[in-house]
Amino acid sequence: MVKFDKPEVEQFFQTLTVENFTVSPDEKQLVISSNLNGHFNIWAMDLPNQFPYPLTFNNQSVDFLTYAKTGEFMVAGFDQDGDENTQIYALAPKGGKLVSIRRNEGERHFFNYLSKDGKRLYYSTTAGNATFLNNYIYDIETGEDKLLLEGSIAPTSIEAVSPAEKSFVSGKQFGNTYSLAYVHLDDETILLTPETKEQHTVTDTLYTSETDIYFLTNYNSDLTYLAKFDLEAKEFKKVLEINKEDFSSIYFSKKSQSLYLIGSYGVEDRLYEYHLKSEKINEVKTPTNVIEKVIVMPSGNLYIQGRTSTRPNNVFVSKNNGESWKELTKFRIPGVPDEMLVEPTILTYPSFDGLEIEALLFKAKEEYCNGHVILWPHGGPQSLERKWFRSMFQFLLNRGYSIFAPNFRGSSNYGLKFMKLVEGDWGHGPRLDNLEGLEWLIKEGYVERDKILLLGGSYGGYMSLLLHGRHAEYFKAVVDIFGPSNLFSFVESVPEFWKSFMIQWVGDPVKDKEKFIEDSPITYLDGMTKPMLVIQGANDPRVVQKESDQIVAALKEKGRDVEYIVLPDEGHGFSKKQNEILVYGKMLDFLDRFI
Repeated sequence: MVKFDKPEVEQFFQTLTVENFTVSPDEKQLVISSNLNGHFNIWAMDLPNQFPYPLTFNNQSVDFLTYAKTGEFMVAGFDQDGDENTQIYALAPKGGKLVSIRRNEGERHFFNYLSKDGKRLYYSTTAGNATFLNNYIYDIETGEDKLLLEGSIAPTSIEAVSPAEKSFVSGKQFGNTYSLAYVHLDDETILLTPETKEQHTVTDTLYTSETDIYFLTNYNSDLTYLAKFDLEAKEFKKVLEINKEDFSSIYFSKKSQSLYLIGSYGVEDRLYEYHLKSEKINEVKTPTNVIEKVIVMPSGNLYIQGRTSTRPNNVFVSKNNGESWKELTKFRIPGVPDEMLVEPTILTYPSFDGLEIEALLFKAKEEYCNGHVILWPHGGPQSLERKWFRSMFQFLLNRGYSIFAPNFRGSSNYGLKFMKLVEGDWGHGPRLDNLEGLEWLIKEGYVERDKILLLGGSYGGYMSLLLHGRHAEYFKAVVDIFGPSNLFSFVESVPEFWKSFMIQWVGDPVKDKEKFIEDSPITYLDGMTKPMLVIQGANDPRVVQKESDQIVAALKEKGRDVEYIVLPDEGHGFSKKQNEILVYGKMLDFLDRFI
């Protein structure tokens, strides 16, 4: 018999995924953005066959991807090597050269809506209004660009357009926990939610008719629910709420006259169908823990993109409303069986002030375990860690490291009040939540005090730097991936359309000067005594390279052990397989030095 060796860690590096997808109106073609050739490109499958063929060769991640309802073309958005200056293109069903629709170098474009006949594109752009955005209708046939709405007060974008294009809904984003929506009809502009001084959000707006607008909101509530605005009567109405569910997305099925809603409270998603006429709701079974995207076809067929803790993003279809699903893409870790992978355990622990914190603990299997735990503070910070696949997690687990991922205060999916706890407090409450989690792990016997490492990206990178500077005694080594190091320079360097809500999100660098000093990692250089690896994308527009440059330079001046990797063709993440392999390999070598 031929004997095969235990899978090497390099196999985890080679994992492929689906980044985005769309389906042709006749459901004969599935189109995906995937890194099949080591770079993200758009590929297609002629259903029911499942062998992919390439449509694009530009080697760039896609920001949005949708099929025209006529089936004649697709609309896609690409940036350049992670700079997030997305340009809008058309792509033929058989692929080939991209046709530029809206292009303005150095500016960002947001896709809003494509008319049913495929002739009019609604979009938002930073061009001419970098802070608040301008919104246009572009006539694809004539090339005419018409200003529809000029953004003011807060970043403004078109959220939904009525079936006959007689009215539209715009949204104003004051922050992650505060957004309002308005319907525009003729010369009227009407707020969708009742007037109030209490901050709340309005998201995922859609029309089911010319007069019925459905959306998600937490107006006068902690959790997000389904609401309706009757444009004829000009009335707001709460339609559906479920205990311990925070709805995040809605989709309309014209055939069944129902809405599909993604609900979650914490680390897993659930899919519901709500029948508009009967007002009945039923849960739809799905094959994934986390749902990234849903497409409801005119036939009523459901397509979803989703992932689990042990499987990357794939696309599935159900033709019987969730009774059964067919997996259309089958991405896995090459050569690694499911039984070698780790599902997390959901834990809760009390923080320093009694607040309950939910966390995921990925325990390395006994045969691989090296006794060390990596603390992973997630990014965002108004995001969370979920039961979703990270190849980085699975290769570290395979190498013997356990991973502790707390959803500290400020995390999403636990209600509006919980999410707001990080606003103006980036460095105190969340920091102590992480420390209390470590103390709880030690007390419960999950890890010994001298066997903890620290790894984080984005806000998690910021938290890694801050924890290192203030609490180095907990950690043997630290990895920071594009984390802000100085809150003063960070709030000045973020994208222009973020700046209007930085005061609510982070604070005022003038009025809150002492707090900014206290919560900036660079304040605590003397405490950063442990070996450190810092990773940065040169094109990152969210956490610019200066944030990593300054902390690395300051640490090197003090003679500290710090390694620095700058990726010249990446932004706020890793879009190219060779870069991912480089970073993961360096990270693993770095961590292995200290166990």
